[in-house]
Amino acid sequence: MPSSAVSSSAASPYGNYAYAVLTANALRTPDKVALTYCGKRSFTYDELNRLVNRRANALAAAGVRPGQRVAALLNETLKVAEVYLAQAKLGAVTAALNPYWPVETLRAVVEHSGADTFLYDATVEEVAGQIRPGLPGVTTWIDVADLSESESSDAEPPVGGAGDDPLALYYTSGTTGLPKAVIHTHASSLATAQIWLDVPRSPDSVFGTGAIIWGIGFPAIVGPALYAGMRLVLEQDWGPANFLRVVPRERVSHVSQIPSFYAALLGSDDHASADLSPLRVIMLGGEPLTGSLLGRIKERLPDAGVYSYYGQTEAPYTCVGRVDDGSTPLGSSGRARTGCAVRITDPSGNRVVGQVGEINLAGPHRMAGYDRLPDKTAEVLRGDWYVGGDLGTLSEDGVLNVLGRREDSILKGGQWTQPSVIEEAATAVEDVAEAGAVGVPAHVEGEDAVEQRVILAVVSRSGHSVDPAKLALALAESLPERQRPDHIVVTEELPHFQDASGGPGKLLRREIRDRYAPLLPPPPSP
Repeated sequence: MPSSAVSSSAASPYGNYAYAVLTANALRTPDKVALTYCGKRSFTYDELNRLVNRRANALAAAGVRPGQRVAALLNETLKVAEVYLAQAKLGAVTAALNPYWPVETLRAVVEHSGADTFLYDATVEEVAGQIRPGLPGVTTWIDVADLSESESSDAEPPVGGAGDDPLALYYTSGTTGLPKAVIHTHASSLATAQIWLDVPRSPDSVFGTGAIIWGIGFPAIVGPALYAGMRLVLEQDWGPANFLRVVPRERVSHVSQIPSFYAALLGSDDHASADLSPLRVIMLGGEPLTGSLLGRIKERLPDAGVYSYYGQTEAPYTCVGRVDDGSTPLGSSGRARTGCAVRITDPSGNRVVGQVGEINLAGPHRMAGYDRLPDKTAEVLRGDWYVGGDLGTLSEDGVLNVLGRREDSILKGGQWTQPSVIEEAATAVEDVAEAGAVGVPAHVEGEDAVEQRVILAVVSRSGHSVDPAKLALALAESLPERQRPDHIVVTEELPHFQDASGGPGKLLRREIRDRYAPLLPPPPSP
């Protein structure tokens, strides 16, 4: 750790994430309840701070030092809170592992992280034993139960990191290769902790959450609740059944979930007798919220404000907006929250408004980069902006509408188009049962190499046939030139993922591209 960070943190410990999130509240409101665990244990801010101090001092006694990388494989929510905060106070860098990764992935990620110490809890003890022989570089293995039994002091440990010092490695859920390690600092995590500055709360607000708080869930969920002085309700299970028990018992007022949770919750009558009246703020993200589902949520929870949000592991909770009162259009993700910024850029990197382009995110909450991946970091960090591959539009008054991934989009005529736009136009034609649109390079090389031709693969309805020429004429009437297919292929079926029940799942556009692009005439030189 740089010596400047040591002197800075010594002068002002409030630059340390755990000190600012927890200790400050222990000094401000020591007797207020900070955390409730599974309805069985409860801690005031002072008690939780002293508990974290004991864990930090026990870790220090075990040799954990500022700047050291420590892999943490934890699934007990209370242990996650204790250990992540304790390591933050020490200035150790937590490699926050996903307990649901395969053993091979865990081993590879730990090796890549450079961690020489490994922490684990009772729920993952067997997995830790399986990967241990393959990690000779990890010289210290600590069962967190041993920390609980330690008689270490509950005095404040020396603050070992602050500001731009690395706090943790939080991992992306990439679909190819190893998950990328996103470096967040004390400063960026504290900026994320300020979420509730833009969302109403009261001195009695209670934030409830379940098991998935390891990784980015910690600074995006646990940290903000504690930073705001709320009571944090931690559970191991946050499925609909336990949710219906916990909300009335703990008077939970604030939650952050995905829309599908409420589709499941309201899909049966189990919720009818539960007292859900304490709920006041429902944050929803990660997938689209439909008007019909919003209507069902408001019918059941009329006093709850429903908010949409958008962010990524690299820049959490950048945009927030309330959708149930009309202040943010349904389908949008709101405006950039206080201290953050969002813009849309075209393929040339120019800012655009009201036009589809790449989403750029900026603010003090943005990651420092990908660990040990300078090329990947350079791809996505452009000056102050993080450009992660999502497409969207931005209204004149700054409301963001997220459309999807750039890799699925089609670039023609200098503008991006989501495949769904072309597919919906095709399936509106009477003879077409299903459609899949993809883009392939329009030129062999040159400045226009990013320009694409559009392939549209369609399946005809039973008992009907599709004439590609007639379909092209129909689409010419409903689509602008930049969205019209250059080649139409009629096929018996389109490739899909198979879901858990064996039925068709998400459309495999990559396979459509691989299957039909070779049939096209070679692209001309520009």
